[in-house]
Amino acid sequence: MAVAVGVLLGCVCAFLYPDGLFRSFSTLRSPGQDSAADWSLGNSAKCETSERTNMLKSELASLSQKNEDLKKQVMELTTKLKLAERGKDQSQNQFIALGEQRKAGPFGTVKSLRTNPTVVPDESVNSRLAKILEKVAVRKELIVALANSNVKDMLALWFQNIQRVGIPNYLVVALDDEIERFCNSSKVPVYRRNPDEGVDSIGRNGGNHAVSGLKFRILREFLQLGYSVLLSDVDIIYLQNPFDHLYRDSDVESMSDGHNNMTAYGYDDVFDEPSMGWARYAHTMRIWVYNSGFFYIRPTFPSIELLDRVADRLARQKSWDQAVFNEELFCPSHPGYEGLHASKRTMDMYLFMNSKVLFKTVRKDAQLRRLKPVIVHVNYHPEKFARMKAVVDFYVNGKQDALDPFPDGSQ
Repeated sequence: MAVAVGVLLGCVCAFLYPDGLFRSFSTLRSPGQDSAADWSLGNSAKCETSERTNMLKSELASLSQKNEDLKKQVMELTTKLKLAERGKDQSQNQFIALGEQRKAGPFGTVKSLRTNPTVVPDESVNSRLAKILEKVAVRKELIVALANSNVKDMLALWFQNIQRVGIPNYLVVALDDEIERFCNSSKVPVYRRNPDEGVDSIGRNGGNHAVSGLKFRILREFLQLGYSVLLSDVDIIYLQNPFDHLYRDSDVESMSDGHNNMTAYGYDDVFDEPSMGWARYAHTMRIWVYNSGFFYIRPTFPSIELLDRVADRLARQKSWDQAVFNEELFCPSHPGYEGLHASKRTMDMYLFMNSKVLFKTVRKDAQLRRLKPVIVHVNYHPEKFARMKAVVDFYVNGKQDALDPFPDGSQ
């Protein structure tokens, strides 16, 4: 019965006070108590709002700093991505050129790539020249010389010796009408470019250096057509076929203006600066320049880029073409400048001989006089035609005293 009475009272209380006895009692407070409670809650809310504001300001400052850091990271990553893409492109191009990647071999057996692949020939560049080259070139290579009427006599001596040696693959790029007629009458392969006033005006009236600078623009078409070119000035005497003495393992293979092993092939030149004390000696590498009047150039992308760079600089500034040629070929990449990635080879200075080597050294040495060079380039002396004839007399006609009347240098 006690349990039943308890259950009954519980049900009655649950019905009368659904929120509970203590919750109902708390609602029977006085108005003063309500106001005090409201004031307490208001102050508490204000404190919470102030603390929240300070917290939000702190978080905002922190987020701003993080945002700046992220911006810097994005810039750094963007730069790295660009460099990576550039390197990726170069790597992909090299991979395509080389084929399958390989592991490095044992010590002393690893050799780097020296011979770049040739470009795909594009006959649309100059279909008329393409037909001429197809007839003249041998194994996709030929000798090319530029000439105007100012060098007519030297040109005649030039191709007479080429014919005497028996070199069939040579071509004269005529820069004026007179040379074109002269070559046709002499049965010499000749090519006259389509009219171009910028080139023609220099070709007609330009001196040696001006005409020499044109070759970098003109040779581009030969390379685009897929032909290797042995570029030749006309102050050169041919004594052997140069194509029998080329390595063809580099983009550019050039004769040197050097006159001994050190100057032709490079040497360690020590610079002395006494004011530096213990560090007074600085080691430098030096090499005498390549001669831009006689070089073999293969139809590769680095070779074409070389021609473009030299032609562009010569069009914008008054410079000697040989100096620009060597600067673009040798200067390495550095901040603000991307160097040319072209392979190069220096020709044997006694086979591809400049006139300084001949007149200062070879003619005075009994052993060297017996050597028969491939070509002799009269590049160091102004009286070119007379010395060219003397070279023919000495090496071809056997006149041992033919070189004696000339001084070592020029007077």
